[in-house]
Amino acid sequence: MAQTKPKRSMSRTQKILFFTTGWLIVLMPFLFWWNTWFGRHLSDQQLSEYLHDNKKPRHIQHALVQMGERMSNGDATVKQWYPDLVRLAGDPVEEVRNTDAWVMGQDTSGARFHEALLKMLADSSPMVRGNAALSLVRFGDASGRPQIVALLQPAVINAPESGRIVDADRPATAIHQGGILAKLQHQNQVDDIRSPIAGRIRNVAQTGTNVAAGAELAVVDPASQQVWEALRALYLIGQMEDLPAIRAYERDLPDISNDVRQQAVETEKAIRTRAGVN
Repeated sequence: MAQTKPKRSMSRTQKILFFTTGWLIVLMPFLFWWNTWFGRHLSDQQLSEYLHDNKKPRHIQHALVQMGERMSNGDATVKQWYPDLVRLAGDPVEEVRNTDAWVMGQDTSGARFHEALLKMLADSSPMVRGNAALSLVRFGDASGRPQIVALLQPAVINAPESGRIVDADRPATAIHQGGILAKLQHQNQVDDIRSPIAGRIRNVAQTGTNVAAGAELAVVDPASQQVWEALRALYLIGQMEDLPAIRAYERDLPDISNDVRQQAVETEKAIRTRAGVN
Protein backbone atom coordinates (compact mmCIF):
# COMPACT_ATOMS: atom_id res chain seq x y z
CA MET A 1 0.00 0.00 0.00
CA ALA A 2 1.48 3.30 -1.11
CA GLN A 3 2.10 5.85 1.59
CA THR A 4 0.40 9.23 1.22
CA LYS A 5 2.70 12.19 1.18
CA PRO A 6 2.35 14.47 4.18
CA LYS A 7 0.74 17.82 3.46
CA ARG A 8 3.23 20.58 2.99
CA SER A 9 2.79 23.34 5.56
CA MET A 10 3.48 27.00 4.91
CA SER A 11 6.80 28.37 5.98
CA ARG A 12 7.02 31.17 8.55
CA THR A 13 7.73 33.69 5.78
CA GLN A 14 4.74 32.52 3.75
CA LYS A 15 2.47 32.81 6.79
CA ILE A 16 3.66 36.34 7.46
CA LEU A 17 3.06 37.31 3.82
CA PHE A 18 -0.38 35.67 3.87
CA PHE A 19 -1.55 37.45 7.02
CA THR A 20 0.01 40.75 5.94
CA THR A 21 -1.81 40.61 2.60
CA GLY A 22 -5.10 39.78 4.34
CA TRP A 23 -4.61 42.65 6.77
CA LEU A 24 -3.92 45.11 3.97
CA ILE A 25 -7.06 44.00 2.12
CA VAL A 26 -9.04 45.02 5.20
CA LEU A 27 -6.95 48.06 6.12
CA MET A 28 -6.70 49.86 2.78
CA PRO A 29 -10.45 50.52 2.33
CA PHE A 30 -10.60 51.72 5.94
CA LEU A 31 -7.70 54.12 5.43
CA PHE A 32 -9.32 55.47 2.25
CA TRP A 33 -12.61 56.00 4.09
CA TRP A 34 -10.81 57.54 7.08
CA ASN A 35 -8.97 60.05 4.90
CA THR A 36 -12.01 61.06 2.81
CA TRP A 37 -14.81 61.01 5.39
CA PHE A 38 -15.69 64.60 6.30
CA GLY A 39 -17.31 63.49 9.57
CA ARG A 40 -13.95 62.63 11.16
CA HIS A 41 -13.35 65.12 13.98
CA LEU A 42 -10.54 67.61 13.53
CA SER A 43 -8.76 69.31 16.40
CA ASP A 44 -8.40 73.09 16.23
CA GLN A 45 -4.80 72.68 15.12
CA GLN A 46 -5.78 70.22 12.39
CA LEU A 47 -8.61 72.46 11.26
CA SER A 48 -6.24 75.40 10.90
CA GLU A 49 -3.73 73.26 9.00
CA TYR A 50 -6.38 71.80 6.70
CA LEU A 51 -7.78 75.24 5.83
CA HIS A 52 -4.37 76.19 4.45
CA ASP A 53 -3.51 72.89 2.74
CA ASN A 54 -3.66 74.15 -0.85
CA LYS A 55 -2.15 70.91 -2.15
CA LYS A 56 -5.13 68.87 -0.91
CA PRO A 57 -8.50 70.50 -1.65
CA ARG A 58 -10.24 67.61 0.13
CA HIS A 59 -8.54 68.70 3.34
CA ILE A 60 -9.89 72.22 2.89
CA GLN A 61 -13.39 70.83 2.25
CA HIS A 62 -13.11 68.64 5.34
CA ALA A 63 -12.22 71.65 7.48
CA LEU A 64 -15.05 73.69 5.95
CA VAL A 65 -17.63 71.00 6.67
CA GLN A 66 -16.43 70.78 10.27
CA MET A 67 -16.67 74.55 10.58
CA GLY A 68 -20.18 74.54 9.18
CA GLU A 69 -21.32 71.99 11.74
CA ARG A 70 -19.75 73.94 14.61
CA MET A 71 -21.24 77.20 13.35
CA SER A 72 -24.73 75.69 13.11
CA ASN A 73 -24.33 74.54 16.73
CA GLY A 74 -23.47 78.07 17.87
CA ASP A 75 -19.77 77.42 18.51
CA ALA A 76 -18.24 80.92 18.68
CA THR A 77 -14.66 79.62 18.76
CA VAL A 78 -14.70 79.09 14.97
CA LYS A 79 -14.87 82.85 14.40
CA GLN A 80 -11.08 82.92 14.47
CA TRP A 81 -11.19 81.29 11.02
CA TYR A 82 -13.83 83.55 9.49
CA PRO A 83 -11.21 85.50 7.49
CA ASP A 84 -10.27 82.16 5.88
CA LEU A 85 -13.87 81.63 4.77
CA VAL A 86 -13.83 84.99 3.02
CA ARG A 87 -10.44 84.17 1.46
CA LEU A 88 -11.62 80.77 0.17
CA ALA A 89 -14.49 82.39 -1.74
CA GLY A 90 -11.88 83.00 -4.44
CA ASP A 91 -10.21 79.57 -4.28
CA PRO A 92 -9.35 78.11 -7.72
CA VAL A 93 -11.01 74.75 -6.87
CA GLU A 94 -14.75 74.72 -7.60
CA GLU A 95 -15.59 72.17 -4.89
CA VAL A 96 -13.91 74.35 -2.27
CA ARG A 97 -15.83 77.47 -3.34
CA ASN A 98 -19.05 75.47 -3.42
CA THR A 99 -18.62 74.21 0.15
CA ASP A 100 -17.45 77.63 1.30
CA ALA A 101 -20.59 79.30 -0.05
CA TRP A 102 -22.73 76.89 1.97
CA VAL A 103 -20.69 77.37 5.17
CA MET A 104 -20.88 81.16 5.10
CA GLY A 105 -24.65 80.86 5.24
CA GLN A 106 -24.45 79.21 8.67
CA ASP A 107 -23.74 82.50 10.47
CA THR A 108 -25.39 85.66 9.22
CA SER A 109 -23.36 87.74 11.68
CA GLY A 110 -20.09 86.81 9.99
CA ALA A 111 -18.15 89.90 8.99
CA ARG A 112 -17.82 90.28 5.21
CA PHE A 113 -19.77 87.04 4.51
CA HIS A 114 -22.63 88.93 2.90
CA GLU A 115 -20.27 90.84 0.61
CA ALA A 116 -18.36 87.68 -0.35
CA LEU A 117 -21.56 85.79 -1.18
CA LEU A 118 -22.82 88.61 -3.39
CA LYS A 119 -19.60 88.40 -5.42
CA MET A 120 -20.02 84.63 -5.72
CA LEU A 121 -23.29 85.13 -7.60
CA ALA A 122 -21.08 85.78 -10.63
CA ASP A 123 -18.96 82.63 -10.16
CA SER A 124 -18.20 80.53 -13.24
CA SER A 125 -19.79 77.45 -11.59
CA PRO A 126 -23.61 77.17 -11.54
CA MET A 127 -23.41 75.18 -8.30
CA VAL A 128 -21.32 77.84 -6.56
CA ARG A 129 -23.72 80.53 -7.78
CA GLY A 130 -26.65 78.48 -6.50
CA ASN A 131 -25.15 77.81 -3.08
CA ALA A 132 -24.22 81.48 -2.69
CA ALA A 133 -27.78 82.47 -3.59
CA LEU A 134 -29.24 79.99 -1.09
CA SER A 135 -26.97 81.30 1.65
CA LEU A 136 -27.95 84.89 0.86
CA VAL A 137 -31.57 84.02 1.61
CA ARG A 138 -30.46 83.42 5.22
CA PHE A 139 -29.25 87.03 5.22
CA GLY A 140 -32.71 88.16 4.09
CA ASP A 141 -31.22 89.00 0.68
CA ALA A 142 -33.12 87.92 -2.44
CA SER A 143 -30.40 89.09 -4.85
CA GLY A 144 -29.70 85.51 -5.91
CA ARG A 145 -33.30 84.64 -6.86
CA PRO A 146 -32.45 84.12 -10.57
CA GLN A 147 -29.64 81.75 -9.59
CA ILE A 148 -32.04 79.82 -7.34
CA VAL A 149 -34.64 79.48 -10.10
CA ALA A 150 -31.83 78.22 -12.34
CA LEU A 151 -31.26 75.36 -9.86
CA LEU A 152 -34.66 74.00 -10.92
CA GLN A 153 -33.67 73.91 -14.58
CA PRO A 154 -31.87 71.07 -16.35
CA ALA A 155 -28.23 71.68 -17.22
CA VAL A 156 -27.59 71.82 -20.95
CA ILE A 157 -24.03 70.85 -21.90
CA ASN A 158 -22.76 71.98 -25.30
CA ALA A 159 -19.81 70.59 -27.20
CA PRO A 160 -16.73 72.77 -26.63
CA GLU A 161 -15.24 71.65 -29.97
CA SER A 162 -16.32 69.89 -33.14
CA GLY A 163 -15.56 66.20 -32.93
CA ARG A 164 -16.78 62.65 -32.54
CA ILE A 165 -18.20 60.97 -29.43
CA VAL A 166 -16.03 57.93 -28.69
CA ASP A 167 -17.74 56.94 -25.44
CA ALA A 168 -20.87 58.05 -23.57
CA ASP A 169 -22.95 57.25 -20.53
CA ARG A 170 -26.57 56.11 -20.89
CA PRO A 171 -29.70 58.26 -20.56
CA ALA A 172 -31.62 57.86 -17.27
CA THR A 173 -28.33 57.19 -15.43
CA ALA A 174 -27.65 59.03 -12.17
CA ILE A 175 -24.51 61.14 -12.27
CA HIS A 176 -22.60 63.15 -9.68
CA GLN A 177 -21.26 66.64 -10.15
CA GLY A 178 -18.11 66.41 -12.26
CA GLY A 179 -19.01 62.92 -13.48
CA ILE A 180 -18.08 62.03 -17.07
CA LEU A 181 -20.98 62.25 -19.50
CA ALA A 182 -19.05 61.49 -22.66
CA LYS A 183 -15.63 61.51 -24.28
CA LEU A 184 -15.18 63.81 -27.26
CA GLN A 185 -12.42 63.17 -29.78
CA HIS A 186 -11.23 66.14 -31.79
CA GLN A 187 -8.04 66.36 -33.77
CA ASN A 188 -5.60 64.08 -31.94
CA GLN A 189 -6.96 64.30 -28.43
CA VAL A 190 -9.90 63.06 -26.36
CA ASP A 191 -11.61 65.35 -23.84
CA ASP A 192 -13.84 64.32 -20.96
CA ILE A 193 -17.21 66.08 -21.00
CA ARG A 194 -18.34 66.39 -17.39
CA SER A 195 -21.65 67.21 -15.76
CA PRO A 196 -21.74 70.60 -13.99
CA ILE A 197 -24.40 69.32 -11.59
CA ALA A 198 -25.47 66.16 -9.80
CA GLY A 199 -28.62 64.62 -11.19
CA ARG A 200 -29.89 62.23 -13.84
CA ILE A 201 -28.97 62.18 -17.52
CA ARG A 202 -31.99 63.07 -19.64
CA ASN A 203 -30.19 62.61 -22.92
CA VAL A 204 -26.62 62.48 -24.23
CA ALA A 205 -25.06 62.10 -27.68
CA GLN A 206 -24.14 58.47 -28.10
CA THR A 207 -20.91 56.82 -29.25
CA GLY A 208 -20.14 57.43 -32.90
CA THR A 209 -22.06 60.71 -33.13
CA ASN A 210 -20.37 63.64 -34.83
CA VAL A 211 -21.08 66.95 -33.11
CA ALA A 212 -20.37 70.54 -34.08
CA ALA A 213 -18.84 73.08 -31.71
CA GLY A 214 -21.59 74.61 -29.60
CA ALA A 215 -24.11 71.88 -30.38
CA GLU A 216 -26.13 70.36 -27.55
CA LEU A 217 -24.25 67.33 -26.30
CA ALA A 218 -26.19 66.38 -23.16
CA VAL A 219 -28.97 67.43 -20.80
CA VAL A 220 -28.90 66.60 -17.08
CA ASP A 221 -31.91 66.99 -14.77
CA PRO A 222 -31.02 68.32 -11.32
CA ALA A 223 -30.86 66.01 -8.29
CA SER A 224 -33.79 65.98 -5.86
CA GLN A 225 -31.77 67.54 -3.03
CA GLN A 226 -30.84 70.51 -5.21
CA VAL A 227 -34.46 70.98 -6.29
CA TRP A 228 -35.76 70.71 -2.73
CA GLU A 229 -33.32 73.35 -1.43
CA ALA A 230 -34.26 75.71 -4.27
CA LEU A 231 -37.98 75.24 -3.62
CA ARG A 232 -37.51 75.92 0.09
CA ALA A 233 -35.72 79.19 -0.72
CA LEU A 234 -38.35 80.24 -3.24
CA TYR A 235 -41.01 79.61 -0.59
CA LEU A 236 -39.53 82.70 1.06
CA ILE A 237 -38.48 84.88 -1.89
CA GLY A 238 -40.15 83.45 -5.01
CA GLN A 239 -42.24 85.57 -7.35
CA MET A 240 -45.15 84.85 -9.69
CA GLU A 241 -42.86 84.67 -12.70
CA ASP A 242 -41.08 81.70 -11.06
CA LEU A 243 -44.21 79.52 -11.04
CA PRO A 244 -43.64 77.76 -14.39
CA ALA A 245 -40.32 76.39 -13.13
CA ILE A 246 -41.90 75.39 -9.81
CA ARG A 247 -44.95 73.69 -11.32
CA ALA A 248 -42.72 71.28 -13.23
CA TYR A 249 -42.13 69.56 -9.87
CA GLU A 250 -45.78 69.37 -8.83
CA ARG A 251 -46.49 66.61 -11.34
CA ASP A 252 -46.64 62.94 -10.37
CA LEU A 253 -43.46 61.71 -12.04
CA PRO A 254 -41.26 58.71 -11.11
CA ASP A 255 -38.11 60.75 -10.51
CA ILE A 256 -39.82 63.32 -8.27
CA SER A 257 -40.24 62.32 -4.63
CA ASN A 258 -43.38 63.08 -2.62
CA ASP A 259 -41.38 65.48 -0.44
CA VAL A 260 -40.29 67.49 -3.48
CA ARG A 261 -43.81 67.51 -4.94
CA GLN A 262 -45.27 68.68 -1.64
CA GLN A 263 -42.63 71.40 -1.30
CA ALA A 264 -43.39 72.60 -4.84
CA VAL A 265 -47.11 72.85 -4.00
CA GLU A 266 -46.43 74.72 -0.75
CA THR A 267 -43.98 77.04 -2.49
CA GLU A 268 -46.57 77.99 -5.12
CA LYS A 269 -49.15 78.64 -2.40
CA ALA A 270 -46.73 80.92 -0.51
CA ILE A 271 -45.90 82.89 -3.66
CA ARG A 272 -49.54 83.35 -4.61
CA THR A 273 -50.39 84.45 -1.08
CA ARG A 274 -47.63 87.09 -1.12
CA ALA A 275 -48.87 88.32 -4.48
CA GLY A 276 -52.49 88.43 -3.26
CA VAL A 277 -53.59 85.92 -5.89
CA ASN A 278 -56.00 83.09 -5.04
